[in-house]
Amino acid sequence: MLLAGLVLLMHPMSVEATSTDQMANTITNLLTNGDENNAVVNNFILITILSLVPILLVMTTSFTRTVMVLSFVRNSIGTQQNPPNQVLIGLALFLTFFVMRPVYTDIYEQAIEPYQAQEITQAEVFERSEVRMKEFMYKQTRKKDLELFLEIADEKGKYPSYKEVPMTIITPAFIISELRTAFSIGFLLFLPFLIIDMVVASVLMSMGMFMLSPVMISLPFKLLLFVLVDGWYLVVESLVRSFH
Repeated sequence: MLLAGLVLLMHPMSVEATSTDQMANTITNLLTNGDENNAVVNNFILITILSLVPILLVMTTSFTRTVMVLSFVRNSIGTQQNPPNQVLIGLALFLTFFVMRPVYTDIYEQAIEPYQAQEITQAEVFERSEVRMKEFMYKQTRKKDLELFLEIADEKGKYPSYKEVPMTIITPAFIISELRTAFSIGFLLFLPFLIIDMVVASVLMSMGMFMLSPVMISLPFKLLLFVLVDGWYLVVESLVRSFH
């Protein structure tokens, strides 16, 4: 996973497209040279990668959609800080690991294991890991969003397959596709609870209870509805299945 994260990290830092072979050779030269100066560079690279792992997790996996949908669930019910942020982020992380497990398994079997067995080179490890991540992101990316960034980069029609599309193009297209999908799910989540709020507000107004907050009265009914329909089961099931 560290090797896969390394290739994803180094691509966005290049102004021009850099081949995987060039990148692998540069990293190999830095990491295999044993003098003290390059040891310092080696440590700096590893610390930088570790510090950017959260960004890679958010930008290239299912985490963005997952955490946003869970946040929409909490906001639509109106429970404010329940569940707490730590619980939502923890659940989103484990759901992300579950969704991404086939991807990471393929990377390990197709790239890491052959490299450990000295069957492929380090450059091939980077290439295979990158292609597998691109495959996942491409399946979740709208064609319209991908064409937008290809057109802005003036590279439309240049790549015959998603395997050749640079990470600097497919990653932002993937992110905005994830944002759109999360907002679409959030809209559907808000509808039933909005109806409850409107009904409660209408009843209170008809009774002349203008000073009583409709949100406070409707909250128990929204919680009851969510529990009766087994809301967490339905949300998690729909969320996980949306990636398949």
